[in-house]
Amino acid sequence: MKIEHFYDARTNTLSYLVYDPRTRDALVIDPVLDYEPVGSKVWEESVTAIATRIRALDLRLGMLLETHAHADHLSGSQVLKRRFPGVPLAIGAAITEVQAVFRDIYDLGPGFPVDGSQFDRLLGDGERFAVGALQVEAIATPGHTPACMSYRIGDAVFVGDAMFMPDYGAGRCDFPAGSARALWRSITGRLYALPDVTRMFVCHDYQPGGRPLAWQTTVGEQKADNIQLPAGREEDDFVAFRTARDATLDAPKLLYPSVQVNIAGGRLPSPGPSGRSFLKIPLNLGDA
Repeated sequence: MKIEHFYDARTNTLSYLVYDPRTRDALVIDPVLDYEPVGSKVWEESVTAIATRIRALDLRLGMLLETHAHADHLSGSQVLKRRFPGVPLAIGAAITEVQAVFRDIYDLGPGFPVDGSQFDRLLGDGERFAVGALQVEAIATPGHTPACMSYRIGDAVFVGDAMFMPDYGAGRCDFPAGSARALWRSITGRLYALPDVTRMFVCHDYQPGGRPLAWQTTVGEQKADNIQLPAGREEDDFVAFRTARDATLDAPKLLYPSVQVNIAGGRLPSPGPSGRSFLKIPLNLGDA
């Protein structure tokens, strides 16, 4: 199994192309659609880099996986679906909880489905499936959002925003329906239960102290060195820390555009009578 990373410096996001070089079976995790809020510009540079690599290696793309409904970048899944027709998009089944919460926040109305039907496949905790020669296990790791799903493939696990590199810590839990207590249990009970040699791939790297980009660690390294949640840290201690830290954090710059698009499976809003699409951005939400 080969794993290649793609980094979007504008959102500090890491996407992954995972493939079997013998059979050429492949999947993509957390692709990015480029978006600039100044001028509300959308383009496909990040997705094109992945698509170009897939074609250069003559791979058979078999599935697109989202670890969760991201709050800091727009998903590029629909672009890849157009470029590789018939490829299914999958996410954790609890995405329906996130859709229900944000349908009200965005006032999307009863016409917006909250049954996960915007995705081709909803994955349950512990579900195992094959993408050609690639064997995947879905591991529910809620906390950052209730729908966060990690994916174990061979000796690697892709953890989305549940954890970052050891020198940065764990995901924030102050988004609607997030839970620091759930995150502690996800990490200590699910991720730290994997063999220490398991390679761990993160969805973001913020390069603290200006260090070089990093995207791969191990379960053992996280247990020993994670600055926020080393093995042995008590639940209540972590919850108090995470709650206090989250209260100091600004909202992600692309929070409202991202979540609105991502709960719809990466689909941009349908064009109106003018032929233009419009994002809905709630005002003074924190004062509501």
